[in-house]
Amino acid sequence: MFIAFFEALKAAGVPVSVREYLTLMEAMDRDVAGRQVDAFYYLARASLVKDERHLDRFDQVFGRCFKGLEQALGEEGHSIPEDWLRKLAEKHLTDEEKAQIEAMGGLDKLMETLKKRLEEQKGRHQGGSKWIGTAGTSPFGAYGYNPEGVRIGQDGNRNFRAVKVWDKREFKDLDDGVELGTRNIKVALRRLRKFARIGAPDELDLDGTIRETARQGYLDVKLRPERRNAVKVLLFLDVGGSMDWHVEQVEELFSAARMEFKHLEHFYFHNCVYESVWKSNARRASERIPLFDVLHTYGHDYKLIFVGDASMSPYEITFANGSVEHNNAEPGKLWLERLLTTYPKAVWLNPVPEPHWGYTESIRLVRHILEGRMFPLTVKGIDSAMRELT
Repeated sequence: MFIAFFEALKAAGVPVSVREYLTLMEAMDRDVAGRQVDAFYYLARASLVKDERHLDRFDQVFGRCFKGLEQALGEEGHSIPEDWLRKLAEKHLTDEEKAQIEAMGGLDKLMETLKKRLEEQKGRHQGGSKWIGTAGTSPFGAYGYNPEGVRIGQDGNRNFRAVKVWDKREFKDLDDGVELGTRNIKVALRRLRKFARIGAPDELDLDGTIRETARQGYLDVKLRPERRNAVKVLLFLDVGGSMDWHVEQVEELFSAARMEFKHLEHFYFHNCVYESVWKSNARRASERIPLFDVLHTYGHDYKLIFVGDASMSPYEITFANGSVEHNNAEPGKLWLERLLTTYPKAVWLNPVPEPHWGYTESIRLVRHILEGRMFPLTVKGIDSAMRELT
């Protein structure tokens, strides 16, 4: 089993060595991980992965090779009893039933009511329209329906209507080394090019060498700086939640952008940009970068590219404390406008098919803030976006 895992990692492009494999085997012989799957996962990752860029591929291979093994460790840190959060049933409501469910009266009222329910409720609850539980119409819980709810103990999005998410969420970095299924994305990105010869003279200038050799009467080798794309790009990538459905498309774009732009800086955000962003999803809680630092570090000549589905609660864009994950002092709209003021050359690439944009209020809001500069994440859309940036 372990040899097959080792070979699968190498086949996936993770640079693991025999020495690292033997280190893992030695740790297993000493029972470092015990019989806990989570402990074995972290032990194997620490032993075999040398660069965080390979964590995503390691996770994919680990999932394939050890599929079916039971997790021995559960999620800790929930102040709500875990058995409340278990999915027991999923209630399917008709359109008429959904239309009868009324919102709680706004974000502040919703959070105030949640606090009261936590203080009042004494046991697990399933179904119904008031208490925190599963498969009901209450605004608090999992696997039910409410147009403005707080999601507690649910694996992921279902209706894209939650205004807050209680559970801790883990995101992964995009793999910038993914093999592209088509080179058309790279061709489209090449619309955004401005070549310049900068840096050390390390490329042979053949024409200059011939000219100077003929003039001097002896061999006079001339060098020049390599010709590179001088365009500078800030790439803001939405990760997690509904963006999990579009990972393959975005990874292809990310990989192509890495190859096409020498001056490329990337940052991650979730749903909407707020007061901080991050470079590594594994350390997003501890190593956030204030957005003001980004605005003051990179000059106005950078081109700004957002990549995201813009599908979220409208509160995240228009209200303070509207973020699904934290209490933001200022609305997302304000931070987007600050970025656009600093970097006027900006576009938004959206993996959601363009004919569906009109059905989501948050997409309409983001598109309005970008003054219509939203393009579909297709070859044609990327080509149009690059034309907009030139």
